[in-house]
Amino acid sequence: MLRSRLARPDRTLRLLDIKTIEPLAPGEEAVQASATDMAAMTEVCQGADAVIHLAGIPGEAPWEQILDVNINSSYVAFEAARRAGVPRVIFSSSNHAVGYTPRAEFPVPDYAFAKPDTYYGVSKVATEGIAALYHNRYGMDAICVRILTCTERPVERRALSTWLSPDDTGRLFEACLTAPSPGFRVIWGVSANTRGPVVSLAEANALGYYPEDDAEIYAAEILAGDDRPDEDVPELQYLGGPFTSPDLDFPLSLASRAALPLRGGCGPGRRRSRRTARRSRRGRRPARTCPASGTTCETPGPRPGARPGSRSPCR
Repeated sequence: MLRSRLARPDRTLRLLDIKTIEPLAPGEEAVQASATDMAAMTEVCQGADAVIHLAGIPGEAPWEQILDVNINSSYVAFEAARRAGVPRVIFSSSNHAVGYTPRAEFPVPDYAFAKPDTYYGVSKVATEGIAALYHNRYGMDAICVRILTCTERPVERRALSTWLSPDDTGRLFEACLTAPSPGFRVIWGVSANTRGPVVSLAEANALGYYPEDDAEIYAAEILAGDDRPDEDVPELQYLGGPFTSPDLDFPLSLASRAALPLRGGCGPGRRRSRRTARRSRRGRRPARTCPASGTTCETPGPRPGARPGSRSPCR
């Protein structure tokens, strides 16, 4: 999507992917390597004016994969750029960094506080933190672009307000590449959709990005037979849309499950240590009424025989 839109007669695009990139257009170079390979990334960055970091798993995945691919590759991208003396890194962040922002808070401002909706969203928040670190510590220009629905065309109702067209994507990243001395920025990437704004474009405008496309030309086709008001459409209640659905809860790996606090007892979300959990499995104490919450549970109040004044384990 970006290669042809960023091509310029006086510009060389050096492309890196774990797969073979072919065919190559004039002005393109290709390197087959992993974005988590520090040596390869540092070599690729030599002589570059800017790095556009797009690598990563493009959706929800188990934590170990998100950590290894998304977060680690982002650290490698910034550190490799620093080692090679590259002055600017542009990172493809996501609306899922703040996906739990409710529609009552639209349009979401630039630099909105993190409200990730998935492990994927957490990886974007983490990389925005890395970008801030490399700007403040090393003086690197770092632009984090919180992209919304970047597709060839919108295909579902939410995208009528969140679509970022291919041509506007090119305009956006060109502005990020050419804006003089941008410093550290967190901006939004979205087209000029009639059903917006769902996010602010103030910072993107300041860099020179002005979108031209509008998802409304697809509205009649997408909304055919759907006359529900927006307030009744579940995927429109938060910025992250379907990424906020409980259906995206990922099965925990054994490593993650071992460290997860158990839930039980009297009071929502009360945490128990693994030692307490093992004791509970060996022999459960009789149910009693908890003085803290008034409910009945298996581990209420102080243990029988505890000294006076012992705190209830309920929180």
